[in-house]
Amino acid sequence: MDAKDIKYFREVLEGLLNDIMQKSQETIEDMTESGEIYADPADRATAESDRAFTLRIRDRERKLVRKVQQALQRIDDGEFGLCSECGEEIGTARLKARPMTTLCIQCKSKQEEDEKVRGD
Repeated sequence: MDAKDIKYFREVLEGLLNDIMQKSQETIEDMTESGEIYADPADRATAESDRAFTLRIRDRERKLVRKVQQALQRIDDGEFGLCSECGEEIGTARLKARPMTTLCIQCKSKQEEDEKVRGD
């Protein structure tokens, strides 16, 4: 992978990280400011359900932050774009679809097939 591609993926990953952190901060602000009182129990239940859904999304994003940070570390270490399983280069198209991936398409397909066989 050439320097131009590495720069592109670094910018994509840093942008993704910044977006997640901004959404996280907005969620914190919304939840600390939200002192609404609901006259209707149904409205309160809907608001609680929405809050729980938002928190589940933020939890998934928290896990994604770790993966993005690890991908940035792989860039720094010169290991970005190499499959952690077979050592081959991960295709650019795959990296564009999921820049924090650690497996090439062949190894990922094998992993999914193995999980299907095991019933995971």
